[in-house]
Amino acid sequence: MRNAVNDGVWSGSWVAERLGVELVGDDGLRSLLGLALRRNPKRAHLLVSNVLGKHVPQSPTVVYEYGHRLGRRVHELLGEAEAAGAVVLGYAETATGLGHAVADGLGAAPYLHSTRRPVPGVARAGGFEESHSHATSHLLLPEDPGLLTGDGPLVLVDDEFSTGNTVLNTIRELHGRCPRKRYVVVALVDMRSPEDADRMDRFAAGIGARVDLIAAASGTVRLPEGVLDKGQRLVAEHDRRHAPPEPSYGRVTRVELHWPPGLPDGGRHGFTPAHRARLEAALPAMAARTGDALPAGARRVLVLGFEELMYAPLRLARELERVTDAEVRFSTTTRSPVLALDDPGYAIRTRLVFPAHDDPADGPGDRYAYNVAGGGFDAVVAVVDSVADTPALHAPDGLLARLAAHTPHVLLAVVPSYVPHAPERPAMLPEPLRGPAFSSYAPEEVGWLLQDLSDVTLEAPTEEREEAIQSGGAHYAESLPVEYQPSEQYQQLFHAALDVSAARIAQAVGVVTEAVIAERSPRPVLVSLARAGTPVGILMRRWARFRHGLDLPHYAVSIVRGRGIDANALRWLAAHHDPRDVVFVDGWTGKGAITRELAQAVEEFEAKEGITGFDPEIAVLADPGSCVRTYGTREDFLIPSACLNSTVSGLISRTVLRADLVGPDDFHGAKFYRELAGADVSVAFLDAVSARFPEVADSVGTAVKELMAEDRAPTWAGWRAVERISEEYGIHDVNLVKPGVGETTRVLLRRVPWKILARAGAGADLDHVRLLAAQRGVPVEEVGELPYTCVGLIHPKYTRGATGADGRAVNV
Repeated sequence: MRNAVNDGVWSGSWVAERLGVELVGDDGLRSLLGLALRRNPKRAHLLVSNVLGKHVPQSPTVVYEYGHRLGRRVHELLGEAEAAGAVVLGYAETATGLGHAVADGLGAAPYLHSTRRPVPGVARAGGFEESHSHATSHLLLPEDPGLLTGDGPLVLVDDEFSTGNTVLNTIRELHGRCPRKRYVVVALVDMRSPEDADRMDRFAAGIGARVDLIAAASGTVRLPEGVLDKGQRLVAEHDRRHAPPEPSYGRVTRVELHWPPGLPDGGRHGFTPAHRARLEAALPAMAARTGDALPAGARRVLVLGFEELMYAPLRLARELERVTDAEVRFSTTTRSPVLALDDPGYAIRTRLVFPAHDDPADGPGDRYAYNVAGGGFDAVVAVVDSVADTPALHAPDGLLARLAAHTPHVLLAVVPSYVPHAPERPAMLPEPLRGPAFSSYAPEEVGWLLQDLSDVTLEAPTEEREEAIQSGGAHYAESLPVEYQPSEQYQQLFHAALDVSAARIAQAVGVVTEAVIAERSPRPVLVSLARAGTPVGILMRRWARFRHGLDLPHYAVSIVRGRGIDANALRWLAAHHDPRDVVFVDGWTGKGAITRELAQAVEEFEAKEGITGFDPEIAVLADPGSCVRTYGTREDFLIPSACLNSTVSGLISRTVLRADLVGPDDFHGAKFYRELAGADVSVAFLDAVSARFPEVADSVGTAVKELMAEDRAPTWAGWRAVERISEEYGIHDVNLVKPGVGETTRVLLRRVPWKILARAGAGADLDHVRLLAAQRGVPVEEVGELPYTCVGLIHPKYTRGATGADGRAVNV
C-alpha cells in the first residue's frame, strides 16, 4: 500500500457496497472523500477526507491551500470592513489546522480552536458537546477572553458539516453570552440533509442573526435502515485491534527546531496575526534544520502532526516541501478509532496503534496513525508539543517505536507547549451572607457564598425568557423568572404532600448523611448547590446534630450549567476549610448534567489554582438518574421543596451570572425576596421533616447497612433515557428534556412546557404536577416504560407566546 487513494478505484467503494451507503452530490465529492467504518456505537461510517491532512497523508500544499481558499471566500463574502473585525473558531481535533488556514486566507483575523485538553492556569470561557463523537466535550480556553466577546463576525470552521448540531450548539452557547449580528460556517464538505439545512435557517431567524455557509463541496450521505448494526457487525468481523507491535528497525533521532520563544504552538489559547508573522519569519530556518536532518537520498517523507497540533507541523511540512527534493506528505495522529482494511476501495488501509502520551484528562487510551504503515516513507518527522514528549512516547510500544517499525528513519521535533500568562486577582473575598439580612434561614443554618443583587431588576416574563434562551440570545442564568405565586389549591397540595412524605424525606436525609459521615469525612463541610440543594444541606446538618451531636459548617454556592461552579466560592472554601472535608450537596439528580458540570469545573479549578482535594461527587437526597454513589434513595418521589421556588428556599432566588453584574473576582449573585415573607414556608418545611427524625432513626441504621452492601456505581440510566426521549419526540436537544418530579415541576414553574410524560399508575406524587399542567394548558401523557415518575418536555420550537402543546399562550 503506497497511497490510500488509488487511480480508478474510489476509496469509499468497499463500505458503499457492503453497507448500502450512498454518497451523492457535487462532481468532485468522491475525490475529496472516501469511506471507512468507525469503532463507535453512535455512528457506523466515517467520511474520510483526502485533503484534510488527518487520516490520509497528503501534500501539505494541497492541505493548506484548501483551507486558505475557503478563507479567501469568507473574505469576499464579508467584504473588507467586516473581515477586519472577524474572529475564526476551529474545532478540535480534526479541524484545528483547517481553521488556522482559513484564518490565514481571511487575512488579519485572530484564531482560536476548541480543545479537549484542560490547561492549568487557564479558565474555561465556554464549551459545548459533539453528540456523535467518540470524545464529546470541547473546551474554549482563550488567553484573551475578548476573542469571544467582540461584535464582529464569528467564522466557525469544521472539516465536515453533517447535521449542524455541533455548530448550532456553539453558536447558541456563545450568542447567549455575547450576541453577534453575523456568523459564517465553513467546512470542506457540507453533507446536511434538507431538514438540517432548514433547521439552521430557522435557528438563524430565531436569534436574529445572519448565518452563512461556505464549503468546498456539498452532498448527502444516504444511509439504509439498520446501517449501525450492520456496520458494527462488519467491524467485529474484520477488526484486528490486538495485533502485536512490530519490532523496530529504524533509527529515532531528535531535530531541534529552535521554535521562537513565547510563540504559541497553535490556536488552543488564541493565535493572532502578530503570532502568524513571527511564525512566517521563523519557518525557513526551521525547515532547513529539518531538511538537514533527513537521511541522504530520502525520496518520500511524512511530517506527522499530533492530534490537535496540526498547524505548526503543516506549515513546517509545506516549507519543507519547498526546500527539499523529496516528496513530502502530511497527516496527524488521532484519537478516533477506525477500522483499517487493506483494500483499494477502502479509505483507511493501515493502522498503527499506540498508547496516549500526553497524560490526557480523560485517562489512558489508544491513539492511532492511519495510512502510515505501508506508505513507502523513507523518513517520518513526528512533531509533538512538549506536554506530549513523555516516557510513553518513547516506550517500546509508543508512537516512535511503532513508526520505527515501518520506516528506517524517525525524526522527533518538539514544539514548546504554550503556557498563557495568568492575571493576578485580589486575595480577599467577602464573608458569607447570612439570615436574617439575607434569607429567612437562621444564620447558623447556612452561609451563602453569593453577592446580594436584591436591588437589581432581573425578572422577565417566562415566555420572553424562553424565547431568549432557546434562540441563543441569552443564557438562563442571566435573568430570573417571575416568582410563581401559588394558588390556595396549590398551597393545600404542598402541605398535604409534606404531611404524607415528611417521614420518607427524613429517612432519606438520615441515610445520605450517615453515608457521608461514614465514607467521606467524620466532620464534613456541607456545601449545597444553591438553591435546590440548600434545604437538603440544612436538613443534613440538623440530622448530624440530632444523631451525632455535630455542629457542621454549611454553605451554599452557585453552579451554572454550561459555565461551571463559582470558582471564587471554591477559593473561599479552600482558604477556610480542608477541601478534602467538603461534600457537595444537591436535592436530586435528573439526567446528571450538574453532576458532570461539577466534575469538570472542579478539575479545571484545581488545575488552574493548584488547590487540590475537592471531591466533585455530589451527595443527593434522591438519585433517580443513577448518577452518583452517595444518596438517600434512588426512588423518584415527590420532595415537597421541589413544589415551590424561593418560598421554600429561604426566600432566595435562583443564582445569577451576568457579566455586567458579576465580575471575575465576585461571587455569583442572587436576590432575597423579603416581600414574599407572608408566603414563606422554608422553616416550616425543615421543621416538619426534622420532627420525624426520631421515628426513622432505627430504620435509617438498617437502610445504611443495606446501602453500604449494594453496588452503588452510577449507571447513568437516566441520561440514556433522556437521549431516547429526545429522539423519540423529535426534540433533538437533551437540554429540553427534564426528568424526574423535581425537574418537571421546575419546567412548569419557570419554563415554557410542551407536554408532561407520566409513568402509568403514578399516584399522589404527581397531584401538584397535574394541577400545574392543567393551569398552563399542558397535556399529561401516560407512558408505560419510564425510569422516572414523570418527565417534563420544554417546548422545542418556541416562539413568543407559545406555552402549551397548541402553541398558544395560556394565562396562568
